[in-house]
Amino acid sequence: MGTFYYKAVDRDGNVLEGERESLSKAEMITWLQGADNIPIRVEERNSQPPRAIKTRTVVPKKRDWLSGLMRLSQTSSQLPSAMIAVLTRELYTLVHAGLPLDRALQMLIDLNESGVLKELAQQLQNSIREGASLSEALAASGSFSRFYISMIRAGEEAGVLEAVLGRLVDFMERSRKLRESVKSALIYPAILLVVAALSVILLLTFVVPQFSQLFEDAGQALPLATQIVIAMGNGLTQYWWLIFLLLAVVSLFIQGQLANQQSRLRWDRWFLVWPLVGDLVIKIETARLTRTLGTLLTNGVPMLRALSIAQGTLNNQLLVNTLQNVSTGMQEGKNLADPLLKSGHFPVLAIQLIRVGEETGSLEKMLLQIADIYDDEVQSTVQRLLALLEPALILSLGLIIAAIILSILMAILSINQLAF
Repeated sequence: MGTFYYKAVDRDGNVLEGERESLSKAEMITWLQGADNIPIRVEERNSQPPRAIKTRTVVPKKRDWLSGLMRLSQTSSQLPSAMIAVLTRELYTLVHAGLPLDRALQMLIDLNESGVLKELAQQLQNSIREGASLSEALAASGSFSRFYISMIRAGEEAGVLEAVLGRLVDFMERSRKLRESVKSALIYPAILLVVAALSVILLLTFVVPQFSQLFEDAGQALPLATQIVIAMGNGLTQYWWLIFLLLAVVSLFIQGQLANQQSRLRWDRWFLVWPLVGDLVIKIETARLTRTLGTLLTNGVPMLRALSIAQGTLNNQLLVNTLQNVSTGMQEGKNLADPLLKSGHFPVLAIQLIRVGEETGSLEKMLLQIADIYDDEVQSTVQRLLALLEPALILSLGLIIAAIILSILMAILSINQLAF
């Protein structure tokens, strides 16, 4: 038995929220639906003591919409994907429950506690009330990608907006899970790298200088390894600011390289031939490409337009150029698989499955299946890379620290030998 917080909408359009004890989230949703309410959000609160059930109706407040839209124009272009996902999920829930789009947007305005989301929903509602379609309102807000807008436009044209919103929710959830799995896998190596850097800096700036005076008093020539370590410690202590200057220079250099199209293309081509890393990049881009294409084609977006949108979702410029060539080939009457195979940049398995999908008339489903395959491949490849990276970092840290300690011991032993 746990305590669940809920937000729901009743049939009169009132927003209800409160807490209730229940055995599970599913039972809580069933209870809300049995009371003729539409569940919007249900969250378990095990960390809080149970509280009595309370329900309150949220009444829309009067706002200065002009100032709100001015703030929105400054922040909407930077709206995080997580906030877009929340907005999409809640909008899908309300539309799926049978509410008209204008009424659903009003519910979003009442439900969301985030000021940015409130203002975005209000801007969309105002545009729709002025006669714009949802896709036009999304484009005017500047907060949504071409992929998102094209999906909504295709859903409006086909009269399946609810289904499209559901697919968008699924698409963003899968993308989020992939990003989170990669980020979570990189946490431990990142901690190891930081600990390694701090350990070396501590040894060079605090430990090694303690022995420097001792070696100077001995007045004897020190081993070369000891001289190098002491010089590194002195340099780090006196010229530490050069590290930040070097990082700034490297950062500016990288930004300049990425801003130049030819340099970006050269770097991206180089990344693809790296052992292990290149294979991972190709799998990530293949999963992103096939899921985007499959989702767009499923919702009725034409192939050439879908390819144009998919180019904007890829990060590797060489693969973007490849898709441009594929699009040109398709305009000349070619299929999708042959130009991809000719490029030599995409996995053969993915291309063969695409060919099968084209031959059987089920390209959309095959593309989504390929995306699932390579999402799993990305996770397994990341795990293999980390299995190699973690011991490599530990071994490197041990060797560096051992080298510093041995250089100090060599100097101490040489002094002791002279004493005898």
